[in-house]
Amino acid sequence: MTHITGTLYIISAPSGAGKTSLVKALMDAQQEPQHGAQAKIRVSVSHTTRAMRPGEVDGVNYNFVDRATFLSMIEHGDFLEQAEVFGNLYGTSQSHLQQ
Repeated sequence: MTHITGTLYIISAPSGAGKTSLVKALMDAQQEPQHGAQAKIRVSVSHTTRAMRPGEVDGVNYNFVDRATFLSMIEHGDFLEQAEVFGNLYGTSQSHLQQ
């Protein structure tokens, strides 16, 4: 497995504050990798128990899991952080960031 090193930035704000718009702007502004170089900015895909919305893709927008799976992942120490928002669980898995 190839490990990528770099700086981890966490963008956190209330719902509707523009996190997705900010990340999209950063990704759009990033130069295209040349000659096999890796992108400078990569986005982590969080896990969530909320229902998938129209147009969302599992593994792209979020990793959608049921509540029992999410709670099991917490018990196994799989998350760097997790929170409950409006009754739905969200978390960043360690294994995803180590890819």
